[in-house]
Amino acid sequence: MGHELSAEVIEAPEESPFEPGQIVVVNPYISCGTCIACRNSKPNCCVRIAVLGVHRDGGMCERISVPEINLYPAGDLSIDEAASIEFMAIGAHSVARSGLRPGTRTLVIGAGPIGLGVLIFAKIAGGDVSIMDRDPARLSFATSVAGAKSILAGGDDDAASVAEATGGEGFDVVIDATGNRASMESAFGRVAHGGTLVFVSIVSDAISLPDPVFHKAEMTLIASRNALRSDFQRVTAAVVSGTVPLDRLLTHRTTLEGAIDDLPRWATQKQGLVKALINVS
Repeated sequence: MGHELSAEVIEAPEESPFEPGQIVVVNPYISCGTCIACRNSKPNCCVRIAVLGVHRDGGMCERISVPEINLYPAGDLSIDEAASIEFMAIGAHSVARSGLRPGTRTLVIGAGPIGLGVLIFAKIAGGDVSIMDRDPARLSFATSVAGAKSILAGGDDDAASVAEATGGEGFDVVIDATGNRASMESAFGRVAHGGTLVFVSIVSDAISLPDPVFHKAEMTLIASRNALRSDFQRVTAAVVSGTVPLDRLLTHRTTLEGAIDDLPRWATQKQGLVKALINVS
């Protein structure tokens, strides 16, 4: 809990570029700086990565200490906006990984918070974007917020829906943000010949690969994990410019004390819930 967070600097070394009272975006991916991934400028998949709220305590506390390299000045962002950069950066990173270019026929699978981030930044990149989800309410929200070109309802008629939307060719880029094994395995059949499939979602199970489909299409399969500093910067610029409709994505709020009752309720009563903010003061 608490891996998506912003903070106010309370204490900093004298030589630090940060000063007390300054609002910062917190990159929760604490990397070692020395492993093969870090040496190759990929701290997002550090061999010894420690993610706040996952591998160590997160931001649901009154004070937290993090390496200075993991703090970015919030600038013109509000503290609420700064707390939202990380989840949007996940989507922005997956789009950057996909190599999506203007006009690329793109399918985003999953209209949850991460999928919305993927959708928004695929649109910013100029993609010709469609969205797929089994929840009609989520689909409606996604199209109203980010303007996906068309809606594809996930289900037994997936293949027919994809064929209808693409003239039988499939999508050039498919990004799965469901965290669902069946969806991820089905995604191979939604990719055009010569296309790219990106898994931004993750499951603990093994994923079966339909090798004839994969090889016949000479498909590119890409994993997308966490985000880089450049992704945080790109998201920050988009939020400041007003390109990202954060006011519509931040739907629920509570306090640290209120979270005791609110989190269990929100876990089951999800109608209208996209992202919830906890104010720790």
